[in-house]
Amino acid sequence: MRKALIVGMLLFGASQNLSAQENLPVTDSLDLMIGQMILTGLGDFNKLDKRAPVFEAIRTGKVGGVILFEKNLNSINTEENIQEILSYAQAQTEIPLLVSIDEEGGRVNRLKTKYGFPRTVTAQYLGNLDHPDSTSFYARQTASILYQLGINMNFAPSVDVNVNPSNPVIGKIGRSYSQDPALVARHAQLVVEAHDLFGIATVLKHFPGHGSSRDDSHLGLADVSDTWRFEELLPYKALLDSGKVRAVMTAHIVNEVLDDRKLPATLSDKVISDVLRGFLEYEGVVISDDMQMRAISAQYGLEEAIKMAINAGVDILLFANNVPDYDLVTAEQIHAIIKKFVKNGDISEEQIAKSYKRIMILKAEMGLSKH
Repeated sequence: MRKALIVGMLLFGASQNLSAQENLPVTDSLDLMIGQMILTGLGDFNKLDKRAPVFEAIRTGKVGGVILFEKNLNSINTEENIQEILSYAQAQTEIPLLVSIDEEGGRVNRLKTKYGFPRTVTAQYLGNLDHPDSTSFYARQTASILYQLGINMNFAPSVDVNVNPSNPVIGKIGRSYSQDPALVARHAQLVVEAHDLFGIATVLKHFPGHGSSRDDSHLGLADVSDTWRFEELLPYKALLDSGKVRAVMTAHIVNEVLDDRKLPATLSDKVISDVLRGFLEYEGVVISDDMQMRAISAQYGLEEAIKMAINAGVDILLFANNVPDYDLVTAEQIHAIIKKFVKNGDISEEQIAKSYKRIMILKAEMGLSKH
């Protein structure tokens, strides 16, 4: 029965028409369009360094977004330092940057109390409490701080259903609201709405569901084929139905139920194009999880992973440059690889244009129009 449901879902997804936004005309250059698909780490600095390589990439249009980590925080004058760095970064580009952070609260928290930021709590704590006002309070607290700092995108909330409480990367560290998909959706919606008040885009993750895994995809391939449940899609469906989805992040997990080729979701057109865009009818931006996580980097070469992700339907490739013992990957490098694949026909320019349109629609909705 489970298999039949999935087969029907995929057939339904494959039959869907292209969204209206994909028919919009494109007049911008290939170089500019590719640049908008790249999101990288700022680097290791925690105070403004105008000579940092990332700023040259921003100036030349090779990157459309950046991500901050704890290493970018300075224990002295943290808020002022971040504001100065981000203000300078935004001044270098014609199209404003997506400035992102992982700020779920609890264990996934860059803005710690030791830097002068207020205390946060885990999704699990809020789910167990199941008090909407508490979830809204913490979400607004986070969103207001991000707004003050100049951060306009948060890789949160996690809408993973807590199928496996012993999951080392989700359940065990309190990143899921609940085993109940409806409760997950309710609290996630409160987080999205709180961020909307401050014009900050939220990113639902980790599609199509990381809550049942036994392994950490940061360290290697995680296979959920035997543990994943159809119900893990329900939070996405509920939030889409309520118009509360700004962007979606894919998981680096194998799910043979959805793709019998055993491709990680980030590299799978069956998961992204058929399930997310087809069955769930999602038309917005898809962002990869960090392409340098071992689930991808240890299994696929850099170039092959980039090609597969874009052809699968990923709009923005995240290269955080935050994984220990991994070579730095520059925006220029990624840009050159994508452009080479377009020139030789391995990636169509139409695919690039579709992603660019989705990104620009999102940026316009966020008030990030061209200067």
